[in-house]
Amino acid sequence: MTKPISPLLPIAYSKEVASAKQRGAPLVALESTIITHGMPYPGNIEMARSVEAIIREQGAVPATIAVIHGTLHIGLEAAELEQLAKATEVMKVSRADLAFAIAERRTGATTVAATMIATARAGIRVFATGGIGGVHRGAEESFDISADIEELARTGVIVVCAGAKAILDIPKTLEVLETRGVPVVTYESEEFPAFWSRSSGIRSPLSLNSPAAIANFQTVREQLGIDGGMLVANPVPEADEIAREEMEIYIERALDSAERDEITGKAVTPYLLSTIFDLTDGQSLKTNIALVENNARLAAEIAVALGE
Repeated sequence: MTKPISPLLPIAYSKEVASAKQRGAPLVALESTIITHGMPYPGNIEMARSVEAIIREQGAVPATIAVIHGTLHIGLEAAELEQLAKATEVMKVSRADLAFAIAERRTGATTVAATMIATARAGIRVFATGGIGGVHRGAEESFDISADIEELARTGVIVVCAGAKAILDIPKTLEVLETRGVPVVTYESEEFPAFWSRSSGIRSPLSLNSPAAIANFQTVREQLGIDGGMLVANPVPEADEIAREEMEIYIERALDSAERDEITGKAVTPYLLSTIFDLTDGQSLKTNIALVENNARLAAEIAVALGE
């Protein structure tokens, strides 16, 4: 482990990430909430190791990001990853409370927004996740809009995902992303994906068919001095998807359940995902793992292309 760069902002790089930065190797950032809040042990550690291995196979270096006892970690050693996978009462940190977790020396798993902040600070250009947050259904009354959208508008990182989480209002999410000037590119499809499903029924704003084209697009944005991130939507492999029509039934049931149980704020998404897991007899989690692995592969290919 390298020495933190500042006692005022403790940042620790894993040996693998520090070596990659020194030699200019391509890096791919990974969030950690999927490890601590997405699935139980030991499935979470198996998934995390698999995703990191996929990135290495494509010629890039994985950098799983988390706050451990107040230190922001960019890349985790094997023992640290295991420790995080087993940890309980881990904070789920976003832009609003990332600094709080560090200041109070807490352990926190990073959401999309917090991971983007750490990724940019570490000089990493590509980040792979499952799905982004966005505009929740009924947001015209609840005003429930994820911080992920604002982060995409301000932080210059390529975020590779399987679209916005299908529990959200996808048309409104795309509308807000457009308003905030965030380019949304779907990989090898004209249609924007819906997380567990390859299709959302909505045409993608932009479409590109190669990692090199995506890398070139981002390079031109940087040359023009355009701030903010890019969202790359990568449809889940066809063999692993759950049809959109089927998923809508489960989502509506989960939303009804959340309303009855008066679930609000940060608790909404994990509650809905857990409920949908039960309704699908675990298939939603299998699809989730498949899409995360698929996104890691594409993100690594983009990172390699950016370095060429």
